[in-house]
Amino acid sequence: MTHRGFARALALGLAFGTALGAAWSGAFWPGGLRAQEAATTAEQTVDAMNALFGKHPGFRANHAKGVVAEGSFTPSPEGAKLSTASVFAGPAVPVTVRFSDATGVPTIPDGSVQANPHGLAVKFKLADGSEMDVVVNALKFFPVATGEEFRDLLIAAGKSGPDAPHPTPLETFAQSHPAAAAAGGTARSPTSFARQTYNGVNAFVFVDKDGKRQPFRYRFVPVQGEEILSEDEAKARAPNYLTEEIGPRLAKGPAEFRVLAQLAQDGDPTSDATKPWPDDRRTVDLGTLTVTKAVPDSASAEKALLFMPNALTDGIEVSDDPLIDARVQAYAVSFGRRTQ
Repeated sequence: MTHRGFARALALGLAFGTALGAAWSGAFWPGGLRAQEAATTAEQTVDAMNALFGKHPGFRANHAKGVVAEGSFTPSPEGAKLSTASVFAGPAVPVTVRFSDATGVPTIPDGSVQANPHGLAVKFKLADGSEMDVVVNALKFFPVATGEEFRDLLIAAGKSGPDAPHPTPLETFAQSHPAAAAAGGTARSPTSFARQTYNGVNAFVFVDKDGKRQPFRYRFVPVQGEEILSEDEAKARAPNYLTEEIGPRLAKGPAEFRVLAQLAQDGDPTSDATKPWPDDRRTVDLGTLTVTKAVPDSASAEKALLFMPNALTDGIEVSDDPLIDARVQAYAVSFGRRTQ
């Protein structure tokens, strides 16, 4: 693969976070990573993002460009059969969502290939006053399996400019990590944030009333269907066509997504986000996400927002996927830097 070809795939695959989060103490993150080791990897990861995208004070290290909206989630009866989570048991709950472009460049054109994969972060405001977060993006699987590998991918990209001798560090990385290039090819530019499917590349676990555990991955599918542009069509659009389109669209009518859970079978890997499960795995309809309006001041709203992959509720747990912890750690570093 040429450096240009893999660099393009890398740009498509930089989906490590949709929203960069809170400065929590590492001792309280689940998953078993030793806090100091994780913090070191997280700092190096954010450093590598800053090297690739530049430093933009006040913005997230990745998925810097975005827009905030509000709506609700209405559960189906099926979710309550799989999980005791209150979000599936009661009436509709309010949600705050953030749609975003990839990269840490807050002025990136929405139609650029580097703006893929687009992201969707959802904060569910539960009846008891607590919150639950879901963070998904347009990739069908992730480029690497661990936080350390993602850091190494970013560093390799930073060392593989147009004048780098071949094989470049990025080409060398690709030889030993075939999913890195393949993942990027699974995301494309939509006509609207409301017309794209968003996937959960990480596995989580439902726990039902009998204690039965069921690994799953999220999928948010637009009720109106996907509407994808060719690369040339996307490039021809205005630089802010996605971020400026969603508000007027919602003013005319809500955007709806079916919230699905793809259920793992015995033997399906839950600790490796580079390995999608077969398409024939059972998919359960958990309910409908209805996005009704853009917030009046998105720039201010998103600075206060925190979406964390491990911000869960009883009845939903993290799996053994190491990327969940790695994302939380990197979010904390980025949040701390952008709020200084």
